[in-house]
Amino acid sequence: MMDVQHKGNNQRGHFFIEKDGREIAALSYIFAGNDKFIIEYTEVHPSFGGLGIGKQLVETAVHFAREHKYKIIPHCPYAKAVFGKTPEYNDVLFQLI
Repeated sequence: MMDVQHKGNNQRGHFFIEKDGREIAALSYIFAGNDKFIIEYTEVHPSFGGLGIGKQLVETAVHFAREHKYKIIPHCPYAKAVFGKTPEYNDVLFQLI
């Protein structure tokens, strides 16, 4: 597990991982109202691919959502795939009724 950092405000945010002073992975989100956010993209530098870093970023976003009572709309194809394979994240998945 690598150390995930977070920068954000009431409009958008960014979870990221740095190694040797440079960003090697990031997940960007934007709020859609007061109670949900959209994961716009998740990216990992190619030399760090396959290490589970992208999944760690999605997991961090899920914990953030739970902590703040937010729902998530996974627009990013990678995040959407992680949600599809991880039913325990359904509690924070935004679904139209």
